[in-house]
Amino acid sequence: MVANLLAKPARAVALGLAFAVLALAAQGPARAQSPASANAIALAREIIVAKASTSGFDTVGPSVIERVKSLFLQTNPTLFKDLNEVSAKLRADYAARFAEPVNEAAKIYASRFTEQELKDILAFYKSPAGKKVVVQEPLIIQESMSSLDQWASKLSDEIIAKFRAEMKKKGHDL
Repeated sequence: MVANLLAKPARAVALGLAFAVLALAAQGPARAQSPASANAIALAREIIVAKASTSGFDTVGPSVIERVKSLFLQTNPTLFKDLNEVSAKLRADYAARFAEPVNEAAKIYASRFTEQELKDILAFYKSPAGKKVVVQEPLIIQESMSSLDQWASKLSDEIIAKFRAEMKKKGHDL
């Protein structure tokens, strides 16, 4: 359901962050202090901001409000003005809550790295190379996904041909 709420660019950013979080989880047990210190969480949050990863999170809350508004509009289009007013009020009322996913991601980062590692990571993302990674990574992910789709399509065609050949040997014409 959340995926339907995200716009395509936000999905790409969220997907990139999800890959990063999964990669961290796949590294095994946490090596950092547990629970993470407030300083470690703050450093991790800075990393997320430096990576421009917050945009994937920032759009989810407002998108949920707009999605619900749209559902109510479908049932009664005459409520457009009032629903817009309520939508604006709810965005303001829930603005602080919209930071919760970023804070949780920061806690996950902070639980996986020591404070020194977080400082090193942050230094990288503030460096010219790190800033380039931030700009290029979404493009790399997009190209990689396109390449993967092409590869899977080609592989599928090859496998279909092999299935047909093997099934023909067994007397079945597919």
